[in-house]
Amino acid sequence: MGQVFFRKLSRWQADGDREKLADLYVAAYEEPPGEEYRNRERFLARLAEDVQRQGFAMVAADDEEGDDDEPAGVTYGYPLHRDGSWWRGFVGVVPDEVEELTASGKAFVIAELMVLPEHRRRGIGGRLVETLLSASHAELAVILVDPANRVAQAALRAWGWEPLGELRPGTGDSVYLVLTRSLPS
Repeated sequence: MGQVFFRKLSRWQADGDREKLADLYVAAYEEPPGEEYRNRERFLARLAEDVQRQGFAMVAADDEEGDDDEPAGVTYGYPLHRDGSWWRGFVGVVPDEVEELTASGKAFVIAELMVLPEHRRRGIGGRLVETLLSASHAELAVILVDPANRVAQAALRAWGWEPLGELRPGTGDSVYLVLTRSLPS
């Protein structure tokens, strides 16, 4: 495996590359047969909404020996809306400090982090996150993780993320773990 290069993508680049990003999403998550299409479509819908958010940022990791058309991994996110609406569905009470950082525009959510299986365990995921957060000007980073995804939880905890609680977004029964990390101001 060769050297990995990280590059920031604008919202227009992300929107223009949405089909490649959806291909990466399907490959990174290795969905069971029959689920790929539905999950790909959900990802595309979510991406179309997210690229419109104020402060949207994306970082891609390209392996110099890899396929030029497909990055080794991608992460993206955006500042949480100051009205605190992102926290609807939080199980329990959102800590005061988290509410204050959200209201002051200093909380940033990582909406997606994906690394192709053949590029995992090379530090790419952590470097993607660091590159994205370094330009965010946030003091708090937030990410949702599927409770069944023990590998992602372990990686995030190794990178300094701490559990905050659970979130039930929307009207579905899905529950996600909320992990946070304080960032240098």
